[in-house]
Amino acid sequence: MSPDEVRARYARIQEEIGPQVTIVAATKYVSVEDMAVLSEAGIEVVGENRAQELEAKHAAYGDAFHWHFIGHLQSRKAKAVNQICELVHSLDSESAAKRLEVPALVQVNLAGEASKSGIAPERLGEFLELYPQVRGLSTMPPETDDPEKSRPLFRKLRELAEEHGLTELSMGTSQDYKIAVEEGATMVRIGRRLYGD
Repeated sequence: MSPDEVRARYARIQEEIGPQVTIVAATKYVSVEDMAVLSEAGIEVVGENRAQELEAKHAAYGDAFHWHFIGHLQSRKAKAVNQICELVHSLDSESAAKRLEVPALVQVNLAGEASKSGIAPERLGEFLELYPQVRGLSTMPPETDDPEKSRPLFRKLRELAEEHGLTELSMGTSQDYKIAVEEGATMVRIGRRLYGD
């Protein structure tokens, strides 16, 4: 993974999605050392899945990026996230909401997958009353070879956000980000497409 390759891929994705959509570089599989490559490539926003990794990467590259948390948020990890992150994409529990101090997106499990985090769409209204700093919604559709299969879920998330007066939508990954943007994503989480396989 070289800075030039990452920079070229980043520029290509930016061109595809336009300036109004934020690319959040998913760093789950990026080592602490390789974060230097992202910095050199001009990546601005990174999203980490695990609080421990977040702390290690932030300790080494604190001011190089805007930090987002995109993994499942356990309430006991909220303190670390509060100190480092500008935004959490994955709020879905009352206990985490009580400890979180930074703006968040509520993760909605639209496909009803037992293996995925997120609250059920019908619970969204009551959940939003718990945490006033919610800026929007996020979702992770099932993995698929056909990005079009994600479209109905992205559309549903946008409709839910509009219903509740929320403006930010974090949806779409390397597999389906173009469809997500067509359906109103304001943030896409990109890993593989940026770094190569």
